[in-house]
Amino acid sequence: MGKINAIITGIGGYVPDYVLNNEELSRMVDTSDEWIMTRVGIKERHILTEEGLGTSYLARKAAKQLLKKTGTDPDSIDAIIVCTTTPDYKFPSTASIVLGKLGLKNAFAFDLEAACCGFLYGLDQAASMIQCGRYRKVIVIGADKMSSLVDYRDRTTCVLFGDGAGAVLVEATEEENVGVQNTFFRTDGLGLPFLHMKAGGSVCPASHFTVNHRLHYLYQEGRTVFRYAVTNMGDDVLKVMENNNLTADDVKWVIPHEANMRIIEAVTKRVGIPMEKVMVNIQHYGNTSAATIPLALWDFEKQLKKGDNVIFTAFGAGFVHGASFYKWAYDGDKVAEAR
Repeated sequence: MGKINAIITGIGGYVPDYVLNNEELSRMVDTSDEWIMTRVGIKERHILTEEGLGTSYLARKAAKQLLKKTGTDPDSIDAIIVCTTTPDYKFPSTASIVLGKLGLKNAFAFDLEAACCGFLYGLDQAASMIQCGRYRKVIVIGADKMSSLVDYRDRTTCVLFGDGAGAVLVEATEEENVGVQNTFFRTDGLGLPFLHMKAGGSVCPASHFTVNHRLHYLYQEGRTVFRYAVTNMGDDVLKVMENNNLTADDVKWVIPHEANMRIIEAVTKRVGIPMEKVMVNIQHYGNTSAATIPLALWDFEKQLKKGDNVIFTAFGAGFVHGASFYKWAYDGDKVAEAR
């Protein structure tokens, strides 16, 4: 047996039907379409409004589409990794709920929490599991119901976030020069004061006080997060390019975490890669945290060609950040649609 590589063989995705656009948001808080588009480049975001449905619903819909689209036998799946910051419950894991709803009989499942870097870290985890030879097929899902954390009285954060899920099937292959090639991940531990939710964890459990003082919503110090995101994502991309002897001309696509259009533009300028090589769909979905990268793959799949050099990069609370060099393994335009 030759060297085992890990490749993405299919992509699924899901966003809720309800669309919260800037016009409607402007009737909820003091904002406007012009203000939002100028600062973050988001036109609309999809929101899961049905009561009793959480992140597992989004993840299950994306995974179900993935299985159908790839014609994969559910019983052939070895593991499910759900990357999320908005689990249905503190326990059990959201992944266990997804597995149960899909009826998988031969798989195990677990959650991975790395904020907006979740999918990137989850993909690397799945690749390692496959490359060690113990597993053949792993589903990685990035899913977040960010609306569950958003204070719709705070115009600085409520304009940013949406709900959604993207899923990929990662499989073993002995084909050379495809799949995950190299990664550079870091956590600096500096981010707590600047991006967090104040209550709901073991440090500050839920109470009447925390609810009454609206402490169960996302808090962000935007300027600081912006600065760290641009610097770290840009430097991480350059590091991965250096480690793999890549020039800007060698890179076919950069797929960034979609947090803010100005961040994406600043990162690509920093690394010297033109915007036409960058996959961007933030205008339609907003920041869906761990779901942004797989949703971009979902939207742009037809443009991906076998052998394309792809660089993923992300940044999130913690601060966690990183970049990954991936060589695409199939022609996306030859994959049947199932959306």
